[in-house]
Amino acid sequence: MRLSVPPRRGPRPGLLRRAAAAAAVLVTVAAVPAAAERNGGAAPADGHCSGMSRLRVPGAELGVPSCLDELTTAGTVASGHTDRADWAGLTPAGLSVPSGVPGIQIDGYFPDSSTGNTNHGWNHDSQFVIRLPDRWNGGLVVTGSPGVREQYANDRAIGDWVLARGYAFAATDKGNTGIAFHRDGRAPGDAIAEWNGRVTQLTRAARAVVAQRYLRPPSRTLATGMSNGGYLVRWQLENHPELYDGGVDWEGTLWREQGPNLLTFLPPALAAYPRYAAGGAGAEQARREMAAAGFPAGSEFLWPFHHQYYWDVTQRIYREELDPGYDGPQEAGTPFCLPGTPACDADYDYGLRPRSVHDAVAKIALTGRIGKPLITLHGTLDVLLPIGRDSDVYARMVDDAGRGRLLRYYRIEGGTHVDSLFDAFPDRLRPLVPCHRSALTALEDWLGRGTPPPASRTVPRPAAGEDPLTNCRLAP
Repeated sequence: MRLSVPPRRGPRPGLLRRAAAAAAVLVTVAAVPAAAERNGGAAPADGHCSGMSRLRVPGAELGVPSCLDELTTAGTVASGHTDRADWAGLTPAGLSVPSGVPGIQIDGYFPDSSTGNTNHGWNHDSQFVIRLPDRWNGGLVVTGSPGVREQYANDRAIGDWVLARGYAFAATDKGNTGIAFHRDGRAPGDAIAEWNGRVTQLTRAARAVVAQRYLRPPSRTLATGMSNGGYLVRWQLENHPELYDGGVDWEGTLWREQGPNLLTFLPPALAAYPRYAAGGAGAEQARREMAAAGFPAGSEFLWPFHHQYYWDVTQRIYREELDPGYDGPQEAGTPFCLPGTPACDADYDYGLRPRSVHDAVAKIALTGRIGKPLITLHGTLDVLLPIGRDSDVYARMVDDAGRGRLLRYYRIEGGTHVDSLFDAFPDRLRPLVPCHRSALTALEDWLGRGTPPPASRTVPRPAAGEDPLTNCRLAP
């Protein structure tokens, strides 16, 4: 597909085509070689991967251990122990890849009836990966995938860095994957609700596996994730704080029964954007409607990409999950329909929908009642989950719940939802991955040394001469 961008302001078409890989956050990815099965077996005699034969993942239907010389993507791409397509488009091309992390990887799945995840040829959802470095720092990091991706989606953005720091790492596909995820479950909201349960399940199992491997439980368990993975961090710290010491939420999705949520701000964008893009007399009014829906001034250069790759499909599949009756027997609506088309998602009005729809959202809603320290990051130019309709609101919810002392919230100036777009617009955007690393380091100090992170604030773009791929100072 080709994108239409304003003359003289857009990047080279090749960069945008590579950035379009970010749309894989909403699609099913190809299977990877069943390398885990080929490489399982006894640990080498030198003690590397010692104790592998005794490892069991509690509750898992299948768990296949592999002894690897490299647990980061510097080695797992070649060995078949990750899926490059699963994390394509989530990080800048120039992000460095650490290496030198030998250890054990366990691939497997928990009992489940859905079959969307085809990794390893298993055709089985609730797949997970657990990585146990030989040189362990005593901690465990648990993640859920962004969008509707699979268990390897966080490997490059999160897994590589935490493994290089010595953490054990566990990730789940959340129990259903791909753009047809809404077919899972018996009732509206069930598929998303399963995501929360699968993260809880993996956290308990991974803590047990860590104790088996290192002969003691983790001294620190951290939850983190981006987008839908950030939502999972919020939900876990609200509902199962006993399992975690803290978390970092990277632009988490906000689900709130009374709104705002995806179903309140995406339909106005779908209705207004075509008029804005057409230009002419109605363009300025359409731009004002976009602003009223929450899309920030100055983000207009990102709208063509998000209209083509994100807004429409996101609205349709999540609306189908929570309100399947809106379009009757049709599944997930009509792509890119214009207002006035029967059952068009551009005309969707969440406030007018039946009580049952609001009950489905309430099933997955957040409350702000976190029970452990949380650091939230969100880019000011996010135009999939606009900051004013998402993390700004969640920060107020936490404060209103009387938990403000447990939260630090950093609004990252120039950040957008998908870091790969930095490659297309390096003069207008900054990647969030170094801010996530700064946040994890700050959380370590908060928990380990009792040193509170800097006060919540808007973090300016890097100063002249600072590398945006490595620099993100949370402190003034």
